[in-house]
Amino acid sequence: MSPADWFTKSQAIDNLISARFREIFEQVKARTIEELASSPERALAAVIVLDQFPRNMFRDTPAAFATDARALALSAAAIGRGHDANLDQAGRKFLYMPYQHSEDRGEQARSIELFARLEEPETLDFAIRHKEIVDRFGRFPHRNAILGRISTTEELAFLEEPGSSF
Repeated sequence: MSPADWFTKSQAIDNLISARFREIFEQVKARTIEELASSPERALAAVIVLDQFPRNMFRDTPAAFATDARALALSAAAIGRGHDANLDQAGRKFLYMPYQHSEDRGEQARSIELFARLEEPETLDFAIRHKEIVDRFGRFPHRNAILGRISTTEELAFLEEPGSSF
């Protein structure tokens, strides 16, 4: 996979990730945060497995978001240990992503702080767009149908707008 594939919605990529990493995903889920945060590289790999891969392996199902809290806890532990300072720019983006995926306003504010460190306007803008949605609705409306939540009239109108979903 190339960087161009990282955020592309593709059944072929979803299938590839599921075939290659489903067993690893189950193994990582079973490990403690302490163990997963033991090194910068291990923490980064585990965050990708817990935060990114479920979005591919379980697309359009509640399982796509089921390990978000665990990925966020791991990200926080890794950052708390200063592991992000030992990663390259791409690695730091992935380590920070659980904050961007959170539906908690405080975690979204932390996302902005973290992504601002990267000094990449486009990346920061993407984080700001996520935060604005959570600030406005308290959640990501595009997840509502998947998670069995009832959308408000305002959310339904928002979902009709371009760029309302990621």
